Amino acid sequence: MNKIMKTSKDVEAVSSEEIQSDRRDFFRKTATYSVSALAAASVIAPVAIDASEKKEKCEGGDPAIIEEKPWGTTFGYPVTHNLYGQPSPYEHNVTRRNTKLLSSGNWYASIAMCPIQDLNGIITPNGLFFNRCHGGTAEIDPNEHRLMIHGLVEKPLVLTMDELKKYPKVSRIHFIECPANGGPEWRGPQFPSLQFAKGMMSCAEWTGVYIKDILKDLGLKPNAKWMLAEGADNSHMGRTVPIDKVLDDAIIAYAQNGEALRPEQGYPIRLLVPGWEGNLHVKWLCRLEFSDKPYYAKEETAKYTVLKKTGKAIQHFYANEVNSVITSPCPEYPWTDLKKGDIVEIEGLAWSGMGTIEGVDISFDGGKNWVEASLKGLVLPKAWTRFSYIYKYEGKPLLLSSRARDDAGYVQPSVKQERDALGVECVYHRNGVHTWEITEKGEVNNVQVLS
Repeated sequence: MNKIMKTSKDVEAVSSEEIQSDRRDFFRKTATYSVSALAAASVIAPVAIDASEKKEKCEGGDPAIIEEKPWGTTFGYPVTHNLYGQPSPYEHNVTRRNTKLLSSGNWYASIAMCPIQDLNGIITPNGLFFNRCHGGTAEIDPNEHRLMIHGLVEKPLVLTMDELKKYPKVSRIHFIECPANGGPEWRGPQFPSLQFAKGMMSCAEWTGVYIKDILKDLGLKPNAKWMLAEGADNSHMGRTVPIDKVLDDAIIAYAQNGEALRPEQGYPIRLLVPGWEGNLHVKWLCRLEFSDKPYYAKEETAKYTVLKKTGKAIQHFYANEVNSVITSPCPEYPWTDLKKGDIVEIEGLAWSGMGTIEGVDISFDGGKNWVEASLKGLVLPKAWTRFSYIYKYEGKPLLLSSRARDDAGYVQPSVKQERDALGVECVYHRNGVHTWEITEKGEVNNVQVLS
């Protein structure tokens, strides 16, 4: 028998009821009118409607069908109305969200979670990309910004932004995940919300310059083993990166999803270390210093270390481990609209900082039995990967879990395996199997299976 831990009711967070949007109410009201509306509410098979009911809806007065709408009888906005495109006002509930539980007493050293339950594909729009700051968002004039590269290099250099962009550019799709993603739930489930439980991550296409290409001009000295990256914001956050990673795929990024970085993502430049924990992707990058030893900055000594149950801490661990989460259903989008016999798509995200997702399994009984899901869309290294499973809804309770594996040979551990190895005092790098409890009514609760 599975031992289940359920979401704490005392945690200060946006409730499931608050997070359910007006858009869901709209779909609930119109779900019986058309198959397309049902699809928008996650149901992908048509609901049986007898001929008389269908005739009544088509002929008898559904206003959405028989009445001409204002947008069909008047001019819309001219192309000059909004020179920087904005989402539809009807998508107003799709936003980043925050909670005081994850703040350091103010909103300057805090985080805003990505609404991963509302996303499609693997690319996160720039305006929804999760945001983590240590001293607020810096507003930097790129004309006044410089990147200094010094230390154990033959020819130290200071680059303007225009000079940096003269180097050959590269574009790569990679996720960034805060190492504290899911961290509040080491002891048990806390958030009745996918966005708050797993929203400290996003995925984008990044464009910039490989650091190794710049170092070809500067000449790296043989004893250079580490690189310190420092930001220009008021926290001057610094992190040390091993030289092997720098010479592999580290990028100085200046564009995201085809446009310049947003200020909250480090404009005009940030460090990108694909697959590694988000704190290493230093924003507002202003300095790279090469050394023969790590710098033991605050963010890799007092913070961003993992306390083991022995009382010792793990330091200098970087890659985000293989992980996954089911995004539909979730507390924000439950199955309360489904009827027994409906066909529904179970969908989710998998990712690994070690390599490429190779497969994802789904369990309906909390991990006792598993079936293989399908990977869909692009499958790229160190990027989000979508998975899918078509399921016939039976109206019975479920413990719905996902378990990912990557091409480096890593398999996502159970919560018990993770706790046996590390205890419950950790904050970072939590990747135990995530489980949703589905009730008979189709409600979705955040739980943990401990056995």
